[in-house]
Amino acid sequence: MTNTKTIPATLIAGDGIGPEIMDSVVEILDAVDAPFAWEAHLAGMAGVDAVNDPLPKQTIESIRKTGLAIKGPLTTPVGGGFKSINVTLRQEFGLYSNLRPTKSIIPGSRFENIDLVIVRENLEGYYAAIEHVIPLEGDPRAIAMSGGFLSRKECNRIVRFAFDYALKNGRKKVTLVHKANIIKQMCGLFLEEGRKVAEEYKGRVEVDERIVDACAMQLVTNPWQFDVIVTTNLFGDILSDLTAGLVGGLGMAPGANISEKAAIFEAVHGSAPDIAGKGVANPLALLLAAVMMLRHVGRQDLADRIDAAIAKVITAGEVRTRDLGGTAGTKDLTAALKQAVS
Repeated sequence: MTNTKTIPATLIAGDGIGPEIMDSVVEILDAVDAPFAWEAHLAGMAGVDAVNDPLPKQTIESIRKTGLAIKGPLTTPVGGGFKSINVTLRQEFGLYSNLRPTKSIIPGSRFENIDLVIVRENLEGYYAAIEHVIPLEGDPRAIAMSGGFLSRKECNRIVRFAFDYALKNGRKKVTLVHKANIIKQMCGLFLEEGRKVAEEYKGRVEVDERIVDACAMQLVTNPWQFDVIVTTNLFGDILSDLTAGLVGGLGMAPGANISEKAAIFEAVHGSAPDIAGKGVANPLALLLAAVMMLRHVGRQDLADRIDAAIAKVITAGEVRTRDLGGTAGTKDLTAALKQAVS
């Protein structure tokens, strides 16, 4: 792929600190001549303010056309019957795989040299939210019930995605994380299908298994034993925030939601309205998501340049935002990163 090629991509700045950190990311991408031709669209509160819709039709149509998007943090309005934007996007584009890499950047932190990836099933499990209440003795909500489901097809697809990811990215091992000892049918199906897929990769990628509670403990006692973790929706959500905590929190956590139809890259932290407009937000999570996006379109060269610049600037320690123990603002960090990539 040559530098002159433009790749259409949808850009959603987001709410709160979103526009500030997106400006920073686009500046740095421009500095390395990234090949993206941006289509800017609204979502979240910006979408509600403009057209009374947190996920406007034009935004969905743009993603359908480009198949590629980057988005800043979005706020789903409370009440008003609005559905979660992330859930809607997952359903609309069948984004079955949530990819959350965790890598150490800040030297001298509690955990050094962390480099692992969580692959989370994105469409099923307990987040399918089959819920109802049972009235009893005059209390209309006396008993609350919630169920989930897993299909053999999706179990197979998510585990296969994890093994393919491991092969493509030089990873050595995939760990199947489950609770099949207690949730025998649902997690049992995940484990059964996971083992079946693992057989196909024998000799190319190692496999091991962990019960989810043991995995959570081991992630904080010896995280270096893990490489790629693949798991169900709820467990993946919890464990990926836990692993973010190993490397400095959600301010360092990029994510991607991927299917055959589309790939949407994002910072997984919130919109932080309390610091919006103050110029102090950390753009690194969104920048790391942009690095994932570059790798997705085959521009490893540019991704490596930005990765190296982040490591250089953060390791030197002179220019860090407040959440990383420094005093720099968003623009200061952006300028330092731009200088480091050039």
